[in-house]
Amino acid sequence: DDSVSSIGSRDFYVRYIESAVIKANNQHTQSSSARCICLSQENNMNILHDLLTARNACETKPFQSIHESNAALLNLVDTLQYRCDSSAREQLELQHLVSQLSASSSGENSNGKKGNAASKAEARMRDKIEKLQEQLNQKLRAEIETSAAALKTATELSQLKDHASAQEATIANLRDVNNRDENTITNLTTQLAEAQNHSRLAEKQYNGLKDMIRTLQDENDELKQTNAQLVERVVSEKEKMVDEINKMNDMVETLQKEVDMLRTLHKQEAQRKEGLDLVGNQRSHIGAGGGSSDRRFGATGVFLPTTPKHVIQAHPIEATSVRYDGTGLDLIATGSSDSTVKVWDTNNGQVKATLRGGSGHPMLGVDLSGGLVVGCGADKTCRVWNIRTQRMIHQLAGHSTKVTCVRLLNNEKGVITGSADRSIKVWDISRSTYKQTTTFRHSSTSNCMDVSLDSLTVFSGHMDGGIRLWDVRSGKRVLDVLSMHEGGVTSVQCHPMNGNQILTNGRDSVLRVVDVRTCTAVQSLGHEDFRTAFNYSSCGISPDGELSIIRFFLLGGGMCT
Repeated sequence: DDSVSSIGSRDFYVRYIESAVIKANNQHTQSSSARCICLSQENNMNILHDLLTARNACETKPFQSIHESNAALLNLVDTLQYRCDSSAREQLELQHLVSQLSASSSGENSNGKKGNAASKAEARMRDKIEKLQEQLNQKLRAEIETSAAALKTATELSQLKDHASAQEATIANLRDVNNRDENTITNLTTQLAEAQNHSRLAEKQYNGLKDMIRTLQDENDELKQTNAQLVERVVSEKEKMVDEINKMNDMVETLQKEVDMLRTLHKQEAQRKEGLDLVGNQRSHIGAGGGSSDRRFGATGVFLPTTPKHVIQAHPIEATSVRYDGTGLDLIATGSSDSTVKVWDTNNGQVKATLRGGSGHPMLGVDLSGGLVVGCGADKTCRVWNIRTQRMIHQLAGHSTKVTCVRLLNNEKGVITGSADRSIKVWDISRSTYKQTTTFRHSSTSNCMDVSLDSLTVFSGHMDGGIRLWDVRSGKRVLDVLSMHEGGVTSVQCHPMNGNQILTNGRDSVLRVVDVRTCTAVQSLGHEDFRTAFNYSSCGISPDGELSIIRFFLLGGGMCT
């Protein structure tokens, strides 16, 4: 029984050892497969290491951690390999021991004496096997843990490889982008260089054009200067010629005026003698009739006419204006709505000149002095004619509406015009080309004007019933007499003997002698049969300042005769 039990126990131990050996073989196989896996991984790592080594020159830092992990894994693989080799040697020793035990069990029947020694040896072997089994189990557990750690490390290594591959792809993309950017920068640099070349070329062309323009400007300035010098020379020579011609004309006019004055004086002397004879006859007639009134007024032989000297049918339609020549030429100028101005000789009542140019518009005002006649009308202009040649020498244009009145001034070298555009303009006609010199602005249409004896003050009558005085030199209004007449002033004339008084006529059918110093009327003259019907109805005053004509009034006493 003891032998059977010992044999059974030996079989059990043999089977146990065989199972342990099989398990060890399986573990060795697994360790061998793990070793193969590790070897393949080691080869891959070597390849990866070679690739990384080639790039370490410029990209070391991103792969430093990977390299350290690879080195640690290699050390771990070497350790596991050593342990596997040790396990294989122990397995061989155990197999050898098992074979010895089998041999000893087969010879146990023949050798009974040695049973006790074998039992002791078996017990020792059993203890040793258990110890070896525990050591093997520990090694297996350690190997399993090592394999798990190696697998985890391999997984991490694979992840690191994937991360490295992704980084390499990113780096490759960045390199492509960098290459494209470098190509773009190269193209832009080329374009910039071309643009700079073009800019330098354009700058050179621009500088050339500036030099050319500067040269042309210099030439133009020289030509302008030469032209200005020529113009100044021509104008100077022309002015000299015009001055000489004007001097000659003035000389001729002066001589003509002197001749006309001598003739006029001769005629006036004859007329004075005839007037004195007529006055003597009138006195004799009045004395015989018992009258007490003397029909002669003033100290210059001015007398009240009793019969017309000439009756003239001046125009086929209404005459709008009449003016007597105050220079002693015995001429009268008339203007009419038939667009003509006519000059008449008062000695024989014959027309001396018929002047046209109103363009079909009515003539509203005339004036004459010396050898000139001026006429204004509804065509917004004023015309100046030479009586001797009967030719128009100026057409003064500048008003925006009809010109209502006109006067000559400054020894026939200037003209002043009044218009319905509420302005009065002064014109210089002393040269071949007229020039507007002064404009007076006011708030009412001017119907009539007169000029002082020194041609420095203009008197104007207006539609608002006011009278205004203007300084020709300064162009300013010096006096404004408001509401002198009701319904507008139609005529204004300076007193020939008193420069501080003017005679006015208005639409209220009243004549007033106005003192411009006090802006008051010193006399108001009227008659029940006298009516002022038109805005251009004028009045006149005798050379001695004693008679006014529309109806005849004795200014000293305001008596209508």
